[in-house]
Amino acid sequence: MSNQKTKAILFVLSSAFCFALMNAFVRLSGDLPSIQKSFFRNAIALLFAAAVLMKNGGSFRWKKGNLPLLLVRAGFGTIGILCNFYAVDHLLLSDASMLNKLSPFAAIVFSFFFLHEKVNAVQISAICAAFVGALCIIKPSFDLIEFLPAVIGFLGGVCAGAAYTAVRALSQRQEHGPFIVFFFSGFSCLSVVPWMVTHYVPMSGFQLLMLLGAGLAAAGGQFSITAAYANAPAREISVFDYSQVVFAAVLGFFLFDQRPDLLSLLGYCIICGVSVAMFLYNNRKVERVY
Repeated sequence: MSNQKTKAILFVLSSAFCFALMNAFVRLSGDLPSIQKSFFRNAIALLFAAAVLMKNGGSFRWKKGNLPLLLVRAGFGTIGILCNFYAVDHLLLSDASMLNKLSPFAAIVFSFFFLHEKVNAVQISAICAAFVGALCIIKPSFDLIEFLPAVIGFLGGVCAGAAYTAVRALSQRQEHGPFIVFFFSGFSCLSVVPWMVTHYVPMSGFQLLMLLGAGLAAAGGQFSITAAYANAPAREISVFDYSQVVFAAVLGFFLFDQRPDLLSLLGYCIICGVSVAMFLYNNRKVERVY
C-alpha cells in the first residue's frame, strides 16, 4: 500500500473519532435548537481554520474557477450538519451516527457520475457488507415517532456525501484543505446568522463548554476528512469511515449508559472485519502492480 493511501486511511479514522466525539458533545449540550448548535460548532472550526491559514501563510482567496465547487461543498455541508444535529438530538447516538455514515455510499455514487472514478466489484461488495453490519446496529423500525428524525438523518448523510465529493474535486484542482474548511465554516456561520439574531436561546456555562468542545472536535474532523479525500479516492477509503459507529457506541456506553445488544455487536464485528479485509485487499493489489 502506498504511503499516500495509508495516510488517507489514518485521516479517515481520525475524522471518524472526532465526529463521534462531536456528536457526543452536541448531545451533552442539552435542549438547544440544532441551528444554534451548528453555529457554535462552525464558529470554532472557522477560527481554527483561519489560524492555520495565517500560520502557514495561506491565502484567504479561492483559486480561479473553484467558487462553484466551494459553494457546493459549503451548501451541502451546511444542510448535512443541520440534519445530523437534529438526528443526534432525537435518536440514539449510534443510530444518528449510522445514518450519517451513509455518506460514503453517496460519495461513491457522486464520484462515479461527476468525477468518473471507477468502482470494482470487490469494493462494492465490501461496502455492501459494511451496510449489512450497519443494519444490524441500527435495527430499522417503522415507529412513526422516529420516522421523521431518521429521514432527516438519512438526508444529512446524502448531503455529506455530496460535500465530500466536492472536496475531492477541489483537491484535484489544488485548492488547499485549510481554505476549504475556512470557506465552508464561514458560509455555514453566515447562513444561520439571521436565525440566531431572532431565535437565540440563552445557554448555561456547561452548555457553552459542550458546544465549544463540539466545535474543536468538528475542526479536527473537518481537517482530517479533507486530508483523507485529498489523498485517495472515495472508493478506496470510504469503508473505514464506518469506524465512527464503533467510536459512537463506546462514547454512548460511557456517557449515556447506552448498552449495545448482541445484534449490534455483530454489526461492529462485520464493519471492522470488512475494514481490515479492504486494507489487506488494497495492499495486495498494489504489490501485484509493482
